[in-house]
Amino acid sequence: MKPVMPHAQLDWDDQGRPRSRVFDDVYFSDQSGLDETRYVFLEQNRLAERFAALSAGGRLVIGETGFGTGLNFLCAWQLFEQHAVAGARLHFVSIEKFPLSPADLQRALALWPDLKRFSDQLLKHYVAIHQGFQRIVLDNGRITLTLLIGDALEQLPQLDGQIDAWFLDGFAPAKNPEMWTAELFAELARLAAPGSTISTFTSTGWVRRLLNAAGFKMKRTPGIGHKWEILRGEFLGWPEGVAPPAAAKPWFARPTPLTGDRRALVIGAGLAGCATAASLAARGWQVSLLERHDAVAQEASGNPQGVLYLKLSAHGTALSQLIVSGFGYTRRVLETLQRGTDWDDCGVLQLAFNEKERERQAQLAAAFPEDLLQWLDQPEAQARAGVGLAHGGLYYPEGGWVHPPALCQAQSAQPGVTLLPHQEAVELRKVGDQWQAFDGERLIATAPVVVLAGAAEIKRFAQSGELPLKRIRGQITRLAQTAQSQALATVVCAEGYVAPARWGEHTLGASFDFSSDDLTPTTAEHLGNLAMLEEISTDLVARLHVSERDAESLQGRAAFRCTSPDYLPMVGPLADREAFTRIYAALSKDARQVPDMPCPWLDGLYVNSGHGSRGLITAPLSGELLAAWLDNEPLPLPRSVAEACHPNRFALRRLIRGK
Repeated sequence: MKPVMPHAQLDWDDQGRPRSRVFDDVYFSDQSGLDETRYVFLEQNRLAERFAALSAGGRLVIGETGFGTGLNFLCAWQLFEQHAVAGARLHFVSIEKFPLSPADLQRALALWPDLKRFSDQLLKHYVAIHQGFQRIVLDNGRITLTLLIGDALEQLPQLDGQIDAWFLDGFAPAKNPEMWTAELFAELARLAAPGSTISTFTSTGWVRRLLNAAGFKMKRTPGIGHKWEILRGEFLGWPEGVAPPAAAKPWFARPTPLTGDRRALVIGAGLAGCATAASLAARGWQVSLLERHDAVAQEASGNPQGVLYLKLSAHGTALSQLIVSGFGYTRRVLETLQRGTDWDDCGVLQLAFNEKERERQAQLAAAFPEDLLQWLDQPEAQARAGVGLAHGGLYYPEGGWVHPPALCQAQSAQPGVTLLPHQEAVELRKVGDQWQAFDGERLIATAPVVVLAGAAEIKRFAQSGELPLKRIRGQITRLAQTAQSQALATVVCAEGYVAPARWGEHTLGASFDFSSDDLTPTTAEHLGNLAMLEEISTDLVARLHVSERDAESLQGRAAFRCTSPDYLPMVGPLADREAFTRIYAALSKDARQVPDMPCPWLDGLYVNSGHGSRGLITAPLSGELLAAWLDNEPLPLPRSVAEACHPNRFALRRLIRGK
C-alpha cells in the first residue's frame, strides 16, 4: 500500500482553532493557549532567567515531545529574543509523528498575531518536511530547529545530543497513551543534560511515578486555567539499579570539545567548504576559507546548473536517510536565494528508461509518500515536462535545478567568513594547539581547527592521505535555448539530465570518466552528452536543433567529482591512523570487542568530502553536521547515519575485514 505522509488530520471549530481528528483532542486551550504555554513550559523551566544567564557564545537546548502547531517553539523563541544577549543561541529539538501541512500550519498560526514576526520566518522555511531528521535554521543561525518526523520511539533513540529543558507535550495521556510510556521517559533521561529540567500539562499520578523512576524528581505545582495542577521536575541522574544506556563506541564518540579560540581554517571553497564555513560562522566562529583559485566554486561546484537529484533506496539505508534530510535542508537554504536565476523548484522527472529502472521506481513509489515523489505514466510525464517523452517516471515536485556558484557565494559571504583566494595549502603541521597551513615553506594561516573540504585534493595531506577517495571526471554541455526548447518545464533525467534554461542556456550531462585526468572539454564527451539527451527526449533534440550544431564548437566544462567506495560522504573528525590500528588491533581477531580506549583523535582536524554527484543535497547538511561535532550540539542526522558518514569507518573495516 502506498504510504501517505502522515500529515495531521484536523477539524476546525467556529473560532478557527484546530483539533486532531485522530486523537480527538485540542492542540491548545480554547481559552488561553499562549498563557498556558508560557506558564507551563517557559516559567516552570525557568527559561527567562536561563536565557538571560547565557554568555555571548552560550547555547540552551530545548527538547519537546510534540511539535504540533509550533506554538511552544515560537513562544520560547520570543522569550529568548527578549532575554538573551547577542551571540547566544537557542536550539530546539521537537518530535512530531503527524506534522501539519504548510497550509494548515499557516492557518493555525494566524490565530496568534503576537507571534507573527516569528511565525512568518518559520512558515517561509517550512518546506520539504519529510520523514526523519529535518533541520531548519532561522534568524541568521541564532535559532536552530531540529524536527524529528516520525514515531517518538523510533526517532529519539537515534538522537545524539544533550537536552537542557524538556517540554513534555502531546495529546492527553488518555487520548494518546503511546507518548507517555516508561520507554519514552528513559529516552528523555538518556538525553538529559546534568541539571536538565522538565515540565508538562498533565499531573496524572502514573506519569509522575514513571518520570521519577526514569531519574527525574517530579513534583505537582498549581496549574493554570482549567488545569488544577501540572508537573515540573529536574533530572537527578540515571537511576540506580537500572542498566545505563550503552556508551558510543570510542571510534564514534565525540572528541573532547575545544575550549578557547573559536577560529577555523576551511580548505576548499566549493559546496562542502562554503557550507562548512557558513555553519561555523552562524555559531560565532571566525572562519578563514582558503581557496587555491581566485574565487569560490571554481571546480565541480562551478557548473552553471546542478540538479536536486534524489537517488533513493526503498530500504531506508543510511544514504537514503541522508538524502531525504539533506534534500530538505538544501531546499530551505535555497529559500534565501533568488528564484529563477540562482535556483528554481521546477521539479525533477526521473524517466523509467528500461525495465530495471522501472522496477526500482515501482519500489520507490510504494515506499515514499506523494509529497516527496509521484509515479507519472508516459502521458502524465510528457504533460509535466512540456516536451515529448517515450517513458513515464518518478516526479519529485519539490526538486529542481540550482546554480551552485550562487549558493557558494551566498554562504561564503556570511559575517565571520573571510575568503582567502590564491592560497594553496599543501601541508599541515601541528604546533602546540594550533594547526598551520603551508604552501611549501610559506605559512598561509593558523587556527586551532582545520576542516579539509577540497574533494579528492585532501589526499595530498599526510593526515588524510589514506582516506579512500577517488576522482571521477565529469563533463557538462551548454546549449543555447531556442524558441521551441522554452517549452521544457522541468528537469528530466535518465542516464544524464537536461534542465530548463537559465539565462538562455540549457545544461546537459554529465559524463563519467574514471581514467582521464585532463579537464579540457572534449568533443567526444559532448557527443556522449547529446546521445544521453537523445535517450531523454528525441523531441527536445529536435527543438534544440542539435543536428544543425557543429559538435566541434560546443561549449561546456569538465571537473572532478569526488566519491568514496560506499558512496556516502566522509564527514567528521580525523584520527591518527597508525595509533588507531595499534589501539584497536583486537578488532582484527574479534569484531565484537569494544576496547575501553579513547580514540587517538588528531585534535581539531576534520573532513567534509566525498559527495560525488550529490553535493547539492549532501554538502550543506554536512556543514551543519561538522558544526554540531565542533560545537558539541545535537547532531542534525540520526546517530546511525552520522556513523555511516564517519571517516573512521574505513579504518574499522580494514581492521575487521583486513581490507
